[in-house]
Amino acid sequence: MRFDELELTEELLDGLDTMNFQEMTPVQEKAIPIILEGRDVVASAQTGTGKTAAFVLPLLNQLSNNNYQENKIKAIIMAPTRELAQQIDTQIEGFSYFLPVSSLLVYGGGTGPDWEVQKRGMKLGADIIVATPGRLISHLEHSKIDLSHVKHFILDEADKMLDMGFADDIKKIVEYLPEDRQTVLFSATMPLKIQKLIASILHNPVHVNVAVSKPNESIEQFVYICYENQKLNLVEHIIKENPDQTVIIFCSSKKKVGDVAYHLKRKKIRAAAMHSDLEQDERQQVLLDYRNRKLDVLVATDILSRGIDIDNVGLVINWDLPMDTEDYIHRIGRTGRADAKGKAISLIGEKEQRGLIKVCRLIGRDIEQLPIPEYIGESPEFNPNAGRTPSRHNRPNNNRPHHSEEHKSKPVLKKRTHFTPN
Repeated sequence: MRFDELELTEELLDGLDTMNFQEMTPVQEKAIPIILEGRDVVASAQTGTGKTAAFVLPLLNQLSNNNYQENKIKAIIMAPTRELAQQIDTQIEGFSYFLPVSSLLVYGGGTGPDWEVQKRGMKLGADIIVATPGRLISHLEHSKIDLSHVKHFILDEADKMLDMGFADDIKKIVEYLPEDRQTVLFSATMPLKIQKLIASILHNPVHVNVAVSKPNESIEQFVYICYENQKLNLVEHIIKENPDQTVIIFCSSKKKVGDVAYHLKRKKIRAAAMHSDLEQDERQQVLLDYRNRKLDVLVATDILSRGIDIDNVGLVINWDLPMDTEDYIHRIGRTGRADAKGKAISLIGEKEQRGLIKVCRLIGRDIEQLPIPEYIGESPEFNPNAGRTPSRHNRPNNNRPHHSEEHKSKPVLKKRTHFTPN
């Protein structure tokens, strides 16, 4: 089903068209029409299903269509971590490009001025607040924030929030919200504690269940285990090894996108950056140049990992792993389209090795490790537990095979540690 088959506002459809979002994922197709009706929804959607857009798009549409009171907070989106909150806010920023809708990030770990910016934004009545539970509780207790006009309450990765001990915080936040609201809850799993939360804060919810998607089997997947300062040389090496391929390089931040694109252009590689800070006409021109082969390399953020609709992309390079593991599937899905073969290569720094384990579990398969060229230097050993204090359930296994063999490719995960997600 296509997005333009939904009853969305013209401005929202224009934003989707600009980002080249056309076909819906199963969770979007099932959840969006129900959320648009104003019903409470419980969605059991694992990573890799496009769940963020499934609740962001109908929320933006409702905020555009209905008459809400000016300068009041109208929607709260809760996320367990600031990284996920940032990703959600980035999606809102992209989808709402043509809409008069404002959003505000509220999470801890910043400075005194950050607190004041958050407080002022909520006092002025930002339309959507994307927050972590602890930080929002602090503002409710000390900044006297008014949530009495909130009409939409969304919890993303609710199971993770409860695992992190936020159950009491969520219940306390609900006490500040009006009874007359729409509540939407997304969770990868549905344990008993989630079911109890659903029973206490949702009203006659509709249940949506979607299994995780998998990458196209025609996409060859590889990784380099490397040091951070080896990544630029590895990118150059990969591009030279694939001279006839159009390439997309994904980075987890706009700064990295700019830095990588700048470096490649200095090396006389026809590259350009693509991120949400660019004006609409700039984005369109970059995509046009890429489609017309005036550019060989497009360096982009995750906001475009699903939205780029370009044929014949031969190679995807992950400069780093995405903050949300599911975006790995979206990223590599830019290649291997329409039954064509594709290739995806990820550069795994020392701090990203545990994230690689999560990716392998998500896709249900091993990923082959490639040896780093000798002129770039030695690679670090694959040891995702380095720096962690082993517990009695996670003690080193002296019989574990090492991944430091040279001159041949090898799987990152051995079969004994490999499993397919339920």
